[in-house]
Amino acid sequence: MNEILLNNEVIVYLLSETVLYLLLFLAFLVTVGLVKKWNFDAFTTEQFTLENRSYLVMTIIFFAIVLKIILLPYFVYTIDTLSDLVPGAMCGAGVIKANAYGNPLLALKIAILFLSGLWLSINSIDLKAKRYPYLKLKSWFFLFIFVLLSAEFLLDILYFTHIETTNPVSCCSVIFGQTGGANSLPFGLDIPKLLMLFYLLFALIILSLLSNLSFVSVASSILFVVVGYYAVVYFFGTYIYELPTHKCPFCMLQDHYHYVGYAVWGLLLLGTFFAIDYAIMNAFFHTVSQTLKRIAIVLLTMFVLLCSGYVAIYYFKNGVWL
Repeated sequence: MNEILLNNEVIVYLLSETVLYLLLFLAFLVTVGLVKKWNFDAFTTEQFTLENRSYLVMTIIFFAIVLKIILLPYFVYTIDTLSDLVPGAMCGAGVIKANAYGNPLLALKIAILFLSGLWLSINSIDLKAKRYPYLKLKSWFFLFIFVLLSAEFLLDILYFTHIETTNPVSCCSVIFGQTGGANSLPFGLDIPKLLMLFYLLFALIILSLLSNLSFVSVASSILFVVVGYYAVVYFFGTYIYELPTHKCPFCMLQDHYHYVGYAVWGLLLLGTFFAIDYAIMNAFFHTVSQTLKRIAIVLLTMFVLLCSGYVAIYYFKNGVWL
């Protein structure tokens, strides 16, 4: 058997994903029936049965989605630990590129994280209403998410069963272009323009949230995820590593750097998610949650302060910029 599949972290991860997928598959079958036959105005035995069944299935979906969200950082941790088994890999960057399934799998997991979070918010609004006005909407939304979950489960299997432990992979310094000398930033950006865009987008998100400009919040948050990723990898990360040539999104997840990568990426993803979630709930469901807004602002501010703090501390300690 493939050595990767005997790794403890991989076994725990794949077993957890399999159990959750089976639960969600059962929820999928029940949800199809709900979509077809749900009629809140009907006083029939079938409708009462559907209402009781809907409580059960929505509870299953709720807990499965929450556990799936928790499994995302565990997935990242798992591929990072596999760097000890894959020749040439110094961290998760080499492992995730060990085959063609890695990067699509990681991108799909992040997309599912955002969509699942939105489902949780719609579910919460629906449960607070007396007539469950969004039951069909959230059911259709879950069916769509389940299609993505099925693709994710398939990619999980394909990815872990196709990691070779005999073929060397590239390390992060090669993957992120440091040995080639080429500009790896998108749209021909350089570092000063990237940083300007980073801080401007952060300010735009905060202002749009405070002004309840929903569509601006969503657009700027999506852009901020992309720009934030590049800013961390190609600028702020070098201050975390205290090495101008070390540019990698995964090494900061290791104990050498006090696992600060989990805080950096967690704050970025959660902050932008809550900003998007608040904006969508405000625009389409007319529910203005000041709590969601405050959480988004606090998390994004912590992300920017954490990244900027590494730069400031390095400068005060050494008197130079990298």
